[in-house]
Amino acid sequence: MRVRRLRAREFRTYARLDVALGTGLTVVHGRNGAGKTNLLEALYFGCTGRSCRTSNEREVVRFGAQATHVDLDLCDADGVEHTLSVGFEPGEPKRLKADGAEVERLLDVPARPLVSVFLPDRLELVKGPPSLRRAHLDQVIAAAWPARAQTRRAYGQAVAQRNALLARIRTGRASRASLPAWDAEVARHGVSLRDHRAEACALLADPYAQAAEDLGLSGTSVLRYRPRTDAPDAAALAAELAERVDGDLDRGFTGHGPHRDEIVLQRDGRELRAYGSQGEQRMGLLALLLAEREALAEARGALPLLLLDDVMSELDPVRRAKLALRLDGPGQSVITTTDLAHVPGADAGSVCRIAVRDGAALVEPGGGGGMRFRRVPRPLGTAVEALTAELAPLTGLASVQRAWPDAVGPAIAAQAEPVAEQGGEVTVRCRSAVWAQEVELMGPALVAALNASIGTERVRSLRCTAGAGRPGDRRNR
Repeated sequence: MRVRRLRAREFRTYARLDVALGTGLTVVHGRNGAGKTNLLEALYFGCTGRSCRTSNEREVVRFGAQATHVDLDLCDADGVEHTLSVGFEPGEPKRLKADGAEVERLLDVPARPLVSVFLPDRLELVKGPPSLRRAHLDQVIAAAWPARAQTRRAYGQAVAQRNALLARIRTGRASRASLPAWDAEVARHGVSLRDHRAEACALLADPYAQAAEDLGLSGTSVLRYRPRTDAPDAAALAAELAERVDGDLDRGFTGHGPHRDEIVLQRDGRELRAYGSQGEQRMGLLALLLAEREALAEARGALPLLLLDDVMSELDPVRRAKLALRLDGPGQSVITTTDLAHVPGADAGSVCRIAVRDGAALVEPGGGGGMRFRRVPRPLGTAVEALTAELAPLTGLASVQRAWPDAVGPAIAAQAEPVAEQGGEVTVRCRSAVWAQEVELMGPALVAALNASIGTERVRSLRCTAGAGRPGDRRNR
């Protein structure tokens, strides 16, 4: 799956953006501050529905504008056209569409190009805390094996539930009698998550070492997974959690399990995080992204779109040439530079070149690109329904109801459902008074999970009521 065209409105410095991409390498060039990185971010935003540069996505909306919209025209190996679109207004849920139909997450859309991105700020992936590398590896797992993405979410929800129970035990509102059940739940998902991470690291290890060597990183480069537990099965991990419960109660949270794993990048036995120079860390990050590209191609049968921002500026000519050789092959890549001379082969006829200046981007004549495509026929009724859905407002309650099952987990979703929302307070109807009390006690954790799933701080509190009827039964609404 390749990106044929990018269109955006009111995104960062662009009032309007409309550019075609090449089938192979596209070089985006212009002076510092012209908007080259913003173009890459718009591509990433359109592919994933989120920013690769900031967690405060209000920043992607052009100053003075109310909302932004990004559209991607895609082309698969058979020449069939697909579309992805992302509409975002701060304070409102995003509107995500694939081929005109509304979807909850672009990451679950089959007709979506996989994407890897290098930004200078992403050196924190090498230099920063283990949590960044864990989260990154989990994204690779979800891209390589989409069905496994649920394991990470289920594990996170189980740990959150166990932490909430620990907090209640500390304040005398619950006993330890409920802990074994949550130990078992954490362990069940934790062992699966650990095994998935181990398999992903094994898939990345050889391509990482080869990419590091090709890029000129001296010495022996190794990517290693360092799990927190070596428990052979879920029962053994549950036993480890039970042994550490006193310490967890002292701390107030679960201190053992895959959420404490580490992924290590080493050169000659020393961690790049602590002992690598800035240049070596940069090479290590590039090698990791190239290894992921190769591994994802093996797992999914398609090379990810590779976005490289200002990657050539700190490389010497030899390393620039080595990287250019890596990019001169199958797959689609977009690279930014202030100087075309920094990108070997940028003047080739097969390379698409985009000049960026003063908030405008222009594809230069003579470059490569131009994909043949044919449109997927759509019935008129489907098109009208898609347009109606796009124009219809999404209420606060609707966004909460849509996020509820994944955010709170199936156990709670089966016993409680949001039925009203006003001013950030969500009314939750529970099947019994016991469940109403349970959900209310877990309120802060559930509010945080809901807001994370929705993508904005919409929910401020939960108000729980007990009532007859089964959640999801509309006769009781």
